[in-house]
Amino acid sequence: MDKEDIYKMLEEVKEPMLGVDIVNLGLVYEVSVKNDHDVEIVMTTRNENCMLADYIALSAREHLTDQMKDLEHIDIKMVSAPKWTKDRMTRYAKFLLDL
Repeated sequence: MDKEDIYKMLEEVKEPMLGVDIVNLGLVYEVSVKNDHDVEIVMTTRNENCMLADYIALSAREHLTDQMKDLEHIDIKMVSAPKWTKDRMTRYAKFLLDL
């Protein structure tokens, strides 16, 4: 398992308000694979007071757990800095959202 595998799996987790995945929206800031069983993810939400932050983190954790049974620890850190902007979105996300 490497971080590209994790990013690919996180592309299947949707931000519930927009229906676009959290990777292409630019919500995932960093993925670190500590060893074959531990992953750390640093991510954010589109705004500081997002009521769905816990839901998004839980969805990401559950999806990774379902996809990779050998993961022992998934640490998801929700951060507010740097602040998310639309510039973090991929062209694909912008296309999906007609921006």
